[in-house]
Amino acid sequence: MHAHPMHLPDAGLAVRSCSFVLFALLMTSCETARHGASAQSTEPDLESFAATLDSLRLAAQIPGLSAVVVQDGAVIFAHGFGYANLERRIPATPETPFNIASVTKPISAVIALRLVEQGVLDLDRPMAQYSEWADFCRDFSEQPSIFARGLRCDPAPHTLRHLLTHTAIGTPGEHFSYNPILYSWASRPMQDSGDTPFSQLVAELVLQPADMTRSARQHRDLDLPDDLAEALAVPYRIDSTSRVVRADPPSPQGDGAAGGVIATAMDLAKFDIALEGRQLISAASYTQLMQPTRSVNGATLPYSIGWFSQTYDGHELRWHSGWWEDAYSALYLKVLDQDLTLILLANSEGLWWDNPLDSARVQRSVFAQAFFAEFLEQAASR
Repeated sequence: MHAHPMHLPDAGLAVRSCSFVLFALLMTSCETARHGASAQSTEPDLESFAATLDSLRLAAQIPGLSAVVVQDGAVIFAHGFGYANLERRIPATPETPFNIASVTKPISAVIALRLVEQGVLDLDRPMAQYSEWADFCRDFSEQPSIFARGLRCDPAPHTLRHLLTHTAIGTPGEHFSYNPILYSWASRPMQDSGDTPFSQLVAELVLQPADMTRSARQHRDLDLPDDLAEALAVPYRIDSTSRVVRADPPSPQGDGAAGGVIATAMDLAKFDIALEGRQLISAASYTQLMQPTRSVNGATLPYSIGWFSQTYDGHELRWHSGWWEDAYSALYLKVLDQDLTLILLANSEGLWWDNPLDSARVQRSVFAQAFFAEFLEQAASR
């Protein structure tokens, strides 16, 4: 469900190694072709980019992949690769619904800031003032989970902002440590603010105003609409013999902020366009959303509110990955200074890479590197 590192089977590691090798060959080929082309060519080669994505997909043994690129508020690239359902040979398209896993977090962050705008939520209110927090914090801190290590509950000066910026571990606000469990719990204060179920808030404050008609929330008490359930990309995994096999669907979850959205790549493009157009939150809230978090000691941390934050090759990036082990993966990558966005959704974990829990390194993704090679160089030359 979440984009946190984990040891994968040897077959999976071999797949990723092959992806990196293939990526290097592809990038060398693309660079040679680019230098041999006319110096007047400044537009990205979308056909070449599609071929690169499909080659990387095949190397990672991803059955189905949806890809969309948005620039300056418009979709400039939308493509499906492979199959949403291998057994029935149903192609993956930009309109195929996927479980987007932790790419839900940017959507949940918008909900939080919209409620702040309405005056019903305070990101800096002590979590201790919420009736269930103390018991949850104590019980969770005693669990063997890696995400419970260092959680201090007594005293516990945690706030909702700490949960949404992954700065709740150790001394709250001191350092970044990605924690999907605590982020998930952030839905409680949001729904308590108006006594409205969190999934209803998502529908009313994001899905409907962004016209995301092929998206919905799903959790243990909320089924998908029949049409989305029928069209949902089937999850697959790599077995011990390196074969692609059908995977079990993700286990049912609660109505939390860390995941639980089913969406298409085109609907996430609608979300992106609405977000950049300030249709979901105000300009001031957008600035707060994208502003990298500062620690209590003044250090810049690699996360804002619901987004990983980093500078790469002179570009300001905001991104989030999604990973549900042996089922789904996703990448939502924004280049703020170019008004440029990449959205990738897959029905296996093949988009996932080893991003550390305490930093932001999207450049480790071969898919992100392919995007940078084609679009950032072209954008810089315009």
